[in-house]
Amino acid sequence: MSDRPQPSLFESATVGPSGSFNPRCVFFEEDGNRAVFVDGLPVFRYAVEERYEEDVFVAQAIVNGWASVAELCKGLGRVPGDLYRVRKRFLEGGFENLQLSRPGRKPVMSSDELMVAERLWNAGESGRAIAEKLGRAPATVMLALRRIGVIQDRDDAATAAEPVQLELPGSARDVPADEVGNDDVPAEGAQLPAVRAAEPARSMDSNPAARTLDRFLAARGQLFDAAPLFTEGRAPHGGVLLAVPLLVLSGMFDHARGVYGHIGPAFYGLRTSVLTLLLLALLRIKRPENLKEYSPPALGRVLGLDRAPEVKTLRRKLAALSCDDAKVEQFIGQLAQTRVDQRAEALGFLYVDGHVRVYHGKARLPKTHVARLRLSLPATQELWVNDADAQPLFFVTQEAHPQLASSLHPTLKDIRKLIGPERRSTVVFDRGGWSPDLFARLHGDGFDVLTYRKGHVSAVPDENFTSYTVELPRRTVVYELHEQDVLVGAAKMPMRQITRRCGDHQTHIVTTRKDLSIVEVAQRMFDRWRQENFFKYMREEYGLDALVDYGKEPADPARMVPNPARKALDKELQQAKKEAATLEAAYGAAALDNPESKRPTMRGFKIAHGSEIGIPLRDARQRVEELQAQRKKLPVRVPVGELQDEVVCLHRSCKRLTDALKMVAFQVESDLVGAVSTNYARALDDGRRLIRSALTSPADILLRPGELHVRLIPQSSKHRTRAIAALCQTLTNAEVCYPGTDRRMTFSIDGCEAPEISR
Repeated sequence: MSDRPQPSLFESATVGPSGSFNPRCVFFEEDGNRAVFVDGLPVFRYAVEERYEEDVFVAQAIVNGWASVAELCKGLGRVPGDLYRVRKRFLEGGFENLQLSRPGRKPVMSSDELMVAERLWNAGESGRAIAEKLGRAPATVMLALRRIGVIQDRDDAATAAEPVQLELPGSARDVPADEVGNDDVPAEGAQLPAVRAAEPARSMDSNPAARTLDRFLAARGQLFDAAPLFTEGRAPHGGVLLAVPLLVLSGMFDHARGVYGHIGPAFYGLRTSVLTLLLLALLRIKRPENLKEYSPPALGRVLGLDRAPEVKTLRRKLAALSCDDAKVEQFIGQLAQTRVDQRAEALGFLYVDGHVRVYHGKARLPKTHVARLRLSLPATQELWVNDADAQPLFFVTQEAHPQLASSLHPTLKDIRKLIGPERRSTVVFDRGGWSPDLFARLHGDGFDVLTYRKGHVSAVPDENFTSYTVELPRRTVVYELHEQDVLVGAAKMPMRQITRRCGDHQTHIVTTRKDLSIVEVAQRMFDRWRQENFFKYMREEYGLDALVDYGKEPADPARMVPNPARKALDKELQQAKKEAATLEAAYGAAALDNPESKRPTMRGFKIAHGSEIGIPLRDARQRVEELQAQRKKLPVRVPVGELQDEVVCLHRSCKRLTDALKMVAFQVESDLVGAVSTNYARALDDGRRLIRSALTSPADILLRPGELHVRLIPQSSKHRTRAIAALCQTLTNAEVCYPGTDRRMTFSIDGCEAPEISR
């Protein structure tokens, strides 16, 4: 290459280069900025006074061969040792390492840190207090504040020598910054610092659409939950705020704060995470992956945040909430106790049934029969307890698919703790719980029994039935019923049997209740289908069967399962018996058709048919005897750990937590339906669709002094709009503040006045 510099973009300019490092690398300077050209092409531009930016250029120039160290020293006026150190730090740690003035020192303050420092200084914090929050030296903070013009002279610094106590939202002043990490999920076994929840929380940001300072404080370990900041305007999902007053009244946030305290330094803290999960359930966002289909800023509007958490963040929050099994169970227990206290009048009848969740993953789970699919598939199973109105109260995740009869008694012991020792309730379940011994134990524990009778029962003569006309909420039905007293089980337990005839079919019901009328017994038993409808609704609307995570955890290897070797031998034995039976039939047919004139004796018959039928038949019978002897030696059940190397089950805590939150969301939806039913004639048939439509509709958020007003858009028809307007008035009268704020929530619907609420 020639030593003459190549033609550049500035070849025709009247002003030449300001300087050069070598013939191919020149630079231009103007207004304190320096632009470097290599072979006529611009490669770098930086401020002359910025030492870090110049170091970045030097590192690239040396590594890329634009100029030698001697040429750079001559052009920049620096010493060779300095440039060699720059090159070494760049090769060891990249550009970030160039920010260190000396190895081991903190980097220079970033723009976010300067913004936080300026805001804290203007709020009255001292330089030392700001430095403690940012993890910097006080001199570094004061110098940076002077450089950006926040501090004009040293007198300003002297006036702020004494620190002013500024209460940050959920801040932990007693936690050193270097002892709190930035990860949202606490390490296993780590003891998080105690923090006292303060309601309402306060934010360091003034712009609701840009929560820069709060996010920075959370990253520094100084914020445990972002305070809600709302902005006025149309929120695409604002209708879901109708559920917030009932969520607050359910005690959800008080229980969460009492059990967890906090989940570590985070912008999306405990209160925000729990509220997000509940509102997403009510919006029919069934799993974290579905968040990809929604705008985070749009969802953030109803949370009072600049944007809602996305998929990975929400998964980390669920992991943080479910990492401690004891806390999850305590939280679920407190939610159940609160619901029991609120609905004490509906606890006279408790409906218990198992729910099977089919699993399609790769883990090797035990199989169970799925009634709705009529197949045996890998699945997990739960036992749900609903009250007299089919509202869920409690659920238990079962280890491996026991029968309802064996799992019912332990579950009802937990229910007894919730409802109290004196209350007598009637337990309603299907034939899976049939066990006369169980009935006796439940009766002794203070529970009455109502179930279908299982096994062969003599039919009741048709002339013994009596017709009863029953007025149901939606229709009128006629029951043909018969009642008699029966003795059940080996212990001859006395029970009432009510038989219903429907055509030629008879359904037998047994109960220990003597005080109920024959019609009420039949009605209560047939109401069990409302629990089945609950499972179907939860699967379709709330994604009850959806997987929350794909993790596994060890299961009990000593769990007894049917012996697969015995099962395989049973199939072989069945086939051997079938072959023997076929040969026996052929042997008998041959004996019947034997011509006695030719073979008058049995000996002659055996000689004639020995090789064809007799010998194979003896071998087949011997094979059956051998297989029966082998089968007798095999145990019926064996530990599952002997059959597979890894015995696992799905993570239970995370799924139980999300199911509990979905259960609360369903309860809130049911309460909203009940509140609107007095002003909506079709509440029984269409109430849930109306509430779902209102929850998913847009709304205007209006900010008034001490008030958060939510104004919904009109519904599809006038009578539906009037019903929601009445609901808005009911919720306004509750005078509930939005969680984390002191703003009282009020509601209205655009262009419609609330009708007078019936008492």
